[in-house]
Amino acid sequence: MDFDLRQLKSFIDVADLGSFSAAAEKVGLTQPAISLHIRLLEKQLGVRLIERVGRRAQPTSAGRDLLVHARRIADEVSQAIETVAPHRSGQSGRLRIGTGATALIYFLPTILREIRRLMPGIEIRVETGNTPDIVRLLENNEIDAAIVTFPVTGRSLDLRELHREELVAVFAPDVSAIPENIDADYLCGQPLLLYQGGNTRKLVDGWLKDSSRRVQPVMELGSVEALKTLVESGLGVAIVPAMAVHDAASKGLQPRSLMPKLERHLVLAMRRDKHMTAPLRALVAALSRPSEA
Repeated sequence: MDFDLRQLKSFIDVADLGSFSAAAEKVGLTQPAISLHIRLLEKQLGVRLIERVGRRAQPTSAGRDLLVHARRIADEVSQAIETVAPHRSGQSGRLRIGTGATALIYFLPTILREIRRLMPGIEIRVETGNTPDIVRLLENNEIDAAIVTFPVTGRSLDLRELHREELVAVFAPDVSAIPENIDADYLCGQPLLLYQGGNTRKLVDGWLKDSSRRVQPVMELGSVEALKTLVESGLGVAIVPAMAVHDAASKGLQPRSLMPKLERHLVLAMRRDKHMTAPLRALVAALSRPSEA
């Protein structure tokens, strides 16, 4: 029994979009052509794959079972085409990475520069967001690899630790008499600026629980760079990754270690069933080299 890949792709599109007409528009075919693909596939398999529920087309129970394999087949075909593409066009393929904004600014540039040097024709796309959002993209195969903050859950994922990094308190340039030991009690007595969301915030919240005072931040933001700017303006104290303040000396920001020390672990996450393309192998190799930081 030979599958027609066009029929499988039409089936996936109808299941995803919930509409024969939307599936047809996506690939530039007519609605009758998409309907014919589905009918022929159903006839070949001897089961109903798509049913209408109200105005929406949805996969049947058999269709949902087939969808798991159809996606895998479509992905394998896409990977096969991507593998031979460099031989045909002289390009080096595509690399889709997901990570946080801070890692993108301070951790990834040297890695990406090395990959670009080795593979100048590569197409690179980077998605940024908090760890749960990036992991969701990875599980949906919308990105090839993720560099995120541990913990990361997912039975289908392979995790490799990349970097252990200290989280530090950052004070404005004009703040004096900063104590040697910055503990949770001290910070909770300051105007506290906190990062909003993600695993880094969970780590900070866990560390602040040691305080006998109530944790009541004056402001929460979704950007480490914005936190640094507000600290520099004298609006409070922030807890940020140490990599974000390596260049702070020119701005006068004053980073201090926390007591007890607080660290976050950056990990490389990939799907276990992911085909290792040349760009993906280059990323893993570049990340495996010792950091100069």
